[in-house]
Parts: sequence; structure tokens; C-alpha cells
Amino acid sequence: MVAIEVVQLLVSPGHRYEGRPAEGPSAESPGELVTRAEVRGGLGIVGDRYFARPAHRDAALTLMAAERLPLDIDPAVDLRQTRRNVLLRGVDIDAYVGATVSLDCGTGPVLLAVRRAARPCAWMDAEIGPGAQRALRGGGGVRCTPLSDGVLTVGPAVFEVVAEAGAGAAGAGGAVRGPGPRR
Repeated sequence: MVAIEVVQLLVSPGHRYEGRPAEGPSAESPGELVTRAEVRGGLGIVGDRYFARPAHRDAALTLMAAERLPLDIDPAVDLRQTRRNVLLRGVDIDAYVGATVSLDCGTGPVLLAVRRAARPCAWMDAEIGPGAQRALRGGGGVRCTPLSDGVLTVGPAVFEVVAEAGAGAAGAGGAVRGPGPRR
């Protein structure tokens, strides 16, 4: 178990990045950045654009490491530009693809299957600044399937690896890794 921080939460009812970046994004929904998000196992974040969408069930919740934000390109960049749901500080979440992790903000653990990398798109250059898409390669966050119901909140949290990548259900309760890259 490792103490980390949930820096930001984004719950967006609509897509902002549709079409081509030259056409500009859709209008931002008011109140996208929240302090509390309700998670439903197998469905995603209540109120989010990917909630209960069959095409997105394996990727209904996205996590990103704050340390990976391209602050040198735009010091004010946040989840509204990257369009990830949860911004974490203190864990290199990109290193855990294939693992099952637990995130506990003090209201009980939320289990997440880390399915795949969330690859940055051309919108990053348009919204954050030139070079942002390249800067986020390998660090654009991860797409997860929520395995349990729970609540995520901004503030201190505990991160734990419940099953290593490739361990499957048999690895649940196995070795716990820290916040750094997997070796």
C-alpha cells in the first residue's frame, strides 16, 4: 500500500473532442471538475460520457499521473485538456497496464482492472500546446474497467496492487508494489 493523492476528478457528460482539432472543441460542460465521483462496477463513473456504454465498458474510467502532465508546455494544464477522469500524484499509473489495482480515498476501496494505455491524440497539441501529444506518449494515462462500486474523492488516497499484470484472478491478494515503475 502506498499513500498517494487524488489531485483532480473530471466527470464530463459529453465529448469535447469530436471532429478535427482545426474545428475546435465542443463547449465545456459546467462543473466537469468535481471533488467526488461515484463509481459503478462494470459501468464507469456516474454522469460521465462513458458510463454504461457497451463500447467503453473495458475503458470506462481513465487515470493519469500528475507527474506526466506537460507543464513545460502549459503550466496550467489539467484534466479539462487531457480528458482523463482521475489525476493521481505519487504513482506512475502507466506502469500498471494489465494489473488490478485498488484506490481508496477513505470511503472504501474501488477495484480497477487497468486494461490499456490511454494514448494521446492530436487534440493535445491543439488544446495544451504544440508538442503536447508527443510529450504525453507513454504517459497519457490508462483506461480501466471498474470492478467494484465506490466513491473517489479529491485528497489523500491509498493505492495498492491487488493482482500483478498477467496474474489473473489467481493473483488477487498477491504481492503489493509501490508507486514506481514495474521491473
